[in-house]
Amino acid sequence: MLNTIKKIVREDNFLSLAGNLIISFMGIAGFALLARTFEMEVFGEWVIFISAAALIEMFRYGIINTAIVRYLSGAEHEERLKYIGSNGLIGIIATILICMLLLVCLFVFSKPIHNTGYEIFFEWYPLLALINFPMNMALVIMQADLQFGKILFIRSVESVGFFLVVAANFFFFHMTLVQLVWAFLIIDAVASGICILMGWDGLKYIRKATWENSKTLLHFSKYTTFTLIGTNLLRSADTFIISFSPLGTAAVALYSIPMKLTELQQIPLRSFAATAFPKLSKASMHNKIEEVKEVFYTYSGAMTYLFMAISLFTFVFADFLILILGGSQYLGTDPVTGFNAATIMRIFSIYGLLLPIDRMTGIGLDSINKPNINFMKVLYMVIANVVGDIIAIFIFKSLSLVAVASIFFTTIGIWVGYYYMDRELSLNYRLIFSRGIDFYKTIYGKLRNKTSGNH
Repeated sequence: MLNTIKKIVREDNFLSLAGNLIISFMGIAGFALLARTFEMEVFGEWVIFISAAALIEMFRYGIINTAIVRYLSGAEHEERLKYIGSNGLIGIIATILICMLLLVCLFVFSKPIHNTGYEIFFEWYPLLALINFPMNMALVIMQADLQFGKILFIRSVESVGFFLVVAANFFFFHMTLVQLVWAFLIIDAVASGICILMGWDGLKYIRKATWENSKTLLHFSKYTTFTLIGTNLLRSADTFIISFSPLGTAAVALYSIPMKLTELQQIPLRSFAATAFPKLSKASMHNKIEEVKEVFYTYSGAMTYLFMAISLFTFVFADFLILILGGSQYLGTDPVTGFNAATIMRIFSIYGLLLPIDRMTGIGLDSINKPNINFMKVLYMVIANVVGDIIAIFIFKSLSLVAVASIFFTTIGIWVGYYYMDRELSLNYRLIFSRGIDFYKTIYGKLRNKTSGNH
């Protein structure tokens, strides 16, 4: 029995899931404390800072992340070092350009930025980008190499460290929002320092960067960059549009509570996707089409069944989850904004059912070297989301309809993604559901055999 547990603990999917569970739990717990620490308007500013930073991070690493994971999956020896070096060089250039652009914007548009709640982002994100660069370089190399134990360690340093700061602040210190950002920067500096000392960041190979390898990565990434930005916009466009509307930062704070809870649904999704993409890419690069299809069916089906249980839980216990995360001030209909966070949460539960197949068609298209099609898929979704949000907020003045727009654009994404995957691979959608059942039958059978074998 002990050997069985050891094997499960060392398995890629388990390590990836464990990492995402720790990160998400700490993130949600820290989020809950912050929601109770600050006034609703100030908390809304923190949400804006995190959302805007995540969007720029997607651009910064969208240039390289997906491409380097794909090409490192099939590269060996010297070619591998050239890709890592080229990856680092592109990342440094992108980071410097982004920092310069943001600082120029802060200098030229200082007053408008100050009046919209984005001041903290423009002031402090450039420093954050420089500090977390080595850590993010290390994480993408680790993902390509399926080193989920190291990813778990670094992510734990970052997420657990920040949670401890937030908890200490809640009970003892009562820092300002700017001081909290400083603590965030220091923790990321520690995580990056570890990556540098251990040599995990790969920056020492920048001298091996070549024009050919850089061109290969950039050619692939010209689509995946905007795909990742679009993917992030699907989550953050709601926040940005609400922040620029008459509803203000209080509405941003209220909407962020149920939106944060959707991370409960996306913990296993990120974990399965992180392990599926290298497998799909490797099979595709060796022209093993049947293996690509089998991985796609298995992961799509397994996640879909899992999400049925998760969505049922979040739907039934929506009020309880809102209470746990945001506190009693977010329960019921808010007297200031007039919106109900639990209702929004239940709509997000339905949206969660659609996420597995949408995500798998996206990484499936990237893995078979069709990033241009995945880009178009995400573009259609972003357009549908933005149009839906604008109608919901500026015409109907409803945050619930903003959540409904999420269901609409995800349905579009599934249809477009599956259509093109089917055209390339000749898929059988029924196998998604049968292979999903087979996945759990196999796990159950292995556990049962191991258990019976130890008696």
